[in-house]
Amino acid sequence: MKLTAKKIFTTKNVLWFVLFTFIVSIVFILIRMYFAPTIAPAGDVTVRVKGDYVLMLLQCIVGVFAIALLRFLKRKVRLDIPSVMLVMYAVFLFCAIFLGEVRSFYYHVPYWDTLLHTFSGAALGALGFSIISLLNDSRSSLVSLSPAFVALFAFCFAVTLGAIWEIYEFAADYLFGTNMQKYALETGEALVGQAALFDTMKDVIVDTIGAGTISLIGYLSLKYQKDWLDHFRIKREKVS
Repeated sequence: MKLTAKKIFTTKNVLWFVLFTFIVSIVFILIRMYFAPTIAPAGDVTVRVKGDYVLMLLQCIVGVFAIALLRFLKRKVRLDIPSVMLVMYAVFLFCAIFLGEVRSFYYHVPYWDTLLHTFSGAALGALGFSIISLLNDSRSSLVSLSPAFVALFAFCFAVTLGAIWEIYEFAADYLFGTNMQKYALETGEALVGQAALFDTMKDVIVDTIGAGTISLIGYLSLKYQKDWLDHFRIKREKVS
């Protein structure tokens, strides 16, 4: 049977590939973490220490749970999640965790973190629209929400989740000595003042911009009855 690109790059295959990448990375990280020094040799900034691998391990574990969450939502909650949303979700996890942390794109690719946070803010805004649309379309719903309220909910939903992520980063840095908030350079040199706060505040700002942009698009889509966000709309699976 001849394999085509359409058969290879299916939604299911993309999700399995990302999950496999995380699992292999976890094994690799555990091995490297065992042999890694606690403190880098003086003057050698290329050596990864145990703290670096702890951060990678945490992120990969989060990635595995994030993929598993999709299976739970589809099987247990019976949600019909659009393929385009699933693929974007998987690609984002791959770019943020494997490329960003394991392959150090956050340090070596300019604006990598900024692009991902802007994208995540917009994606979470679209998810907020999808969630409130799902609730508003349920049979038990007695009210029809205005486009302005739906847009406001989506915006607040996205910004709140962005803030919760920053709390998670702070907690991980505080408890495990990682550098998720990028308060230190790759060499380990600690930043001070506004330089130490820059990454966190920049993330919050671009999350807000992404959420605001998609909320405005969603508002106009609802107000003028367009289908601009239909590809991101989660629905209940029909029970036969």
